[in-house]
Amino acid sequence: MLSESTLNQLKAALPDGQLPSSYGVYFKNTLVALCHALEDHILQTNSPSSQQHPLVLVTFQRGKWYLQEADRYFDIAQCSEHIVIAAVADSGFASHKTSNLDNVSLIYLDNNDTLVEEWNLVILAPGYASMVLCHELSPEEYRAESQPQVDTERKFYGLWTFDRTLVEKTATILIERMRPYNPELADELGQKQAQIAANPSDLPVDLTGVVSRIVTYLQTSQQQLVTVNRQTRELVDLEGQARRLNRNLAASKLQAFLRMAQKVDERDRYNPIASLQVAALSETLGQLLDLPTLKLRRLRLAGLLYRIGLAEAPSEVFEHPPEQLNDASFAFWRDRSALGARLLGTMPELKAIKQIVGHQLEHWDGSGKPDGLKGEEIALEARILGLVSYFQELTQPRGDRAALGLGEALESCEQYRGSWFDPTLLDSLSTVIRLTQMGLMVLPDRPSQLPPVWLEEATK
Repeated sequence: MLSESTLNQLKAALPDGQLPSSYGVYFKNTLVALCHALEDHILQTNSPSSQQHPLVLVTFQRGKWYLQEADRYFDIAQCSEHIVIAAVADSGFASHKTSNLDNVSLIYLDNNDTLVEEWNLVILAPGYASMVLCHELSPEEYRAESQPQVDTERKFYGLWTFDRTLVEKTATILIERMRPYNPELADELGQKQAQIAANPSDLPVDLTGVVSRIVTYLQTSQQQLVTVNRQTRELVDLEGQARRLNRNLAASKLQAFLRMAQKVDERDRYNPIASLQVAALSETLGQLLDLPTLKLRRLRLAGLLYRIGLAEAPSEVFEHPPEQLNDASFAFWRDRSALGARLLGTMPELKAIKQIVGHQLEHWDGSGKPDGLKGEEIALEARILGLVSYFQELTQPRGDRAALGLGEALESCEQYRGSWFDPTLLDSLSTVIRLTQMGLMVLPDRPSQLPPVWLEEATK
């Protein structure tokens, strides 16, 4: 990848010189799904009168790829402040009705410009920012046996993010890369970017919906890709290629779920690192109980995702204790494990995690939800997660309910010994709390290992 690429310029502009953890190698079909999800977020959250109209910068490599999306961009333009589309001008590039809209500008890329090798979508709005930023591998960067045989197998270095600082830096880079083609437009875009930065929205956009959409689109993309490959490849060649493509898609879907879980934490001003703390303490109990490594990993990930069922919950859920919620809000709280399992069920690779999250509210005596499982019918990991999440919630304030100390929270859990909670697990938790109170250990606030796709701001 050349030094003048947008990715490399972004890396050089960052204080630590490190791109976010979403940086990696992506197949084209993955990028199509990511871009469509971000584009559809514009369509589904904006109206012509919305205050969230974004500045959109797009590079399509060649005009023919833009023409495949031009009708979509006609609709997107109705909900955008300004759209700039850069591509090599193939036949029909300038004649489509979208290209003639007042708030759509075209940049005719020179064939020798390295932007031709890039595929970028940058969205900068008053209340949110997002982007997909990619650079295609050169023929030399493919291994001999992995040269793409069909279009969906093309690979790109790339990343996707909602980090506003990264998106703003990238917008500045792209505007300057477009300046030689149209200096007046570059000046105008710089002014629009400055106006957006100077007038941030008082009501930031909840991105949970777009993250959920990303997961759905990636799943659909995966299914379509297998269908295409079955039509274009012999079965013996398909199997190895499908495994590589599925790993790429699975990593992106997992990142979307983790981002969704992080957004839940960010919405909770009383308990903003709940997922990290629950994952950490669950892992500690699992280690005390000598869980095998694979089960520990699953428990750790389930801890990070245990509140994902609250992704679409109303804000009241995070402002008041459960007993003070109205019927609609309480339904989200009551059904959070089932809602989480339903979300995770869209990713078959997370079947084991789905089971842990889905059964975290089962009770030792069979009085829990969703299936009324009893005793050891409940997976050990789910029993651990249920106890730890209940305990951790008590150690944080919620509305007019004060936070409990570690000993007080443990006493509250003890009230449910043998009814809600496994007595053996309560003994293990008691040991951890006692050692902590004696100063012989520190209660962990994050698991020993975080998935590389857990976003950076949660780990600083």
